[in-house]
Amino acid sequence: LSQCIGCAEVRLARGYGDQKNIRMAAKLHACILYLVAAGFHAAAWMGSSQFATRRFRPLAAASQSEDELKTRTEILLFNSLSRKKEPLKPLNGNKVSMYTCGPTVYDFAHVGNFRAFLTYDLIKRVLLYFGYDIEHVCNLTDVDDKIINRANEQGIEVITDLTRKFEALFFQDLEALNILPANIYPRATEHIEEMMEMILGLADNGLAYETDDGSWYFATDKKDGYGSQLVDLNWDEMETSERGEGEMKRNPQDFCLWKAFKPGIDRDDCSWESPQIKRGRPGWHLECSAMARKYLGDSIDIHGGGVDLKFPHHENEIAQSEGFTGKTFCNCWLHNGFVNINNEKMSKSLGNFMTLRAACPKPQQVRAYRYLVITSQYRNPLSFTPEVIQASEKTLKRIDKILRQIDDALNEARNGTNDKCQPSPLASSIVPNALDNFEKALADDLSMPRAAASLFTIVKAAENEFKNLAKNDSYELDIHGLRSAKSAIVQMDNIFGILYDVPRREGSDEDSPSDSNNVDKIPDDVLQLVSRRTEAKEAKDWDLADSLRSRIAEMGFEVKDVKDGEPLVSRLT
Repeated sequence: LSQCIGCAEVRLARGYGDQKNIRMAAKLHACILYLVAAGFHAAAWMGSSQFATRRFRPLAAASQSEDELKTRTEILLFNSLSRKKEPLKPLNGNKVSMYTCGPTVYDFAHVGNFRAFLTYDLIKRVLLYFGYDIEHVCNLTDVDDKIINRANEQGIEVITDLTRKFEALFFQDLEALNILPANIYPRATEHIEEMMEMILGLADNGLAYETDDGSWYFATDKKDGYGSQLVDLNWDEMETSERGEGEMKRNPQDFCLWKAFKPGIDRDDCSWESPQIKRGRPGWHLECSAMARKYLGDSIDIHGGGVDLKFPHHENEIAQSEGFTGKTFCNCWLHNGFVNINNEKMSKSLGNFMTLRAACPKPQQVRAYRYLVITSQYRNPLSFTPEVIQASEKTLKRIDKILRQIDDALNEARNGTNDKCQPSPLASSIVPNALDNFEKALADDLSMPRAAASLFTIVKAAENEFKNLAKNDSYELDIHGLRSAKSAIVQMDNIFGILYDVPRREGSDEDSPSDSNNVDKIPDDVLQLVSRRTEAKEAKDWDLADSLRSRIAEMGFEVKDVKDGEPLVSRLT
């Protein structure tokens, strides 16, 4: 027993903090507590903060033998390609390649966007927990119609002044939500050569053609299976409703690979050319295929994104990548559900979106939004209301409270009181069973409602200890069980990621009272923009309404639309 304790302690002290070792140590910990209850003496290291508070680190998984790989927990994921749950089978042993769609950096990302980024975070944490190594790439779209329009409207001379600003704000929000960063965030504008290479390669394969103005399109009728990979398109309906991007397209289903430069609309600092490709800029879909191939290879394990990206974006990625390489692009496609507000999908085009800073101005609200998203079933729609955020805050307070109570009890025990050896059902049965159910839930398509139930099995059992003490002053707390409960909660937080201090964001003022609904403090020029935006929405000029919202945000204010009422204006925090 002493040798086992020493081995586990040394491995953790040397930094072997991969999840296999942490889970092994947690089970050993429970075993030791059971022996303690039977009359053995436990080493003092069991109560050390080093073990109890060790944070999850996104390190590469330890090298594993073939036997270990065979016995690893099987993870089932719902694959949008096959429309069913399938076991994850990485192409390269325990190394998982993952590409996820990132933001278009012309405005603040809204809370609906951040559900996708929190879902990516959940996938990573689960894979790392089970001992996988992950190579994660998340793109930054920094050339796009919306970016160009916004820069032109605001008279921005250098377009990177706009895109780099919102990149920085995006990364601040990721940090506030405790999202593990990707290995790399490549910018579209820094991979033009790779995109041009793909265009020419697709042309060589008979899948791309150039129009008279110098634009390039993908010939969808030449690609077998197009429109039936992630979706099942009704071609007849699409032909009658397709608006198209130009009359020179051969088929209404063909999508743009390269947009020819249009004087008076496009910008010199957002256009490129080569001997084979005329001056212009890439279409939106092409960047992901090019950057995924550059950093992860021809075939990848996982591709993530919102359900709204299935078509056309992801379907087009498959056509481009497989049309260029002749190989399967991605083995497993994961898509998260929408965030709804007032029973509608939250989106900028509908004008009903809220930024994270406006929706969750306080640190506890940011943690609450993380908890809300992480504990939901990622594929289902999620309703965002003040009430659900308040409920999540209440839940976090409950978790924080029980951890404080456990810490106080453990500190008292270390001071020499109330540390008698006693049988511990909490340590020997409740905690191990909850951990087992927790891991089964994770492995079953990230079943986070079940995982959260396992967490609260432990929380409730720990709470009952203190309730018993409150009822009877002579009741002896199960110190060993409480210690085991805390270790399990901290272990589970490797997935939930809710036990952290939210960093302050640039321009935030978390201590100031809210200015919502206080029109007297809103400058006249801001109110004029709000009025213009309302008129634009009534005229269904969504681009103008979106642009005016951004201008209002630039001036430090947020607009929240209210159904059948005047919009609410508040200061950004």
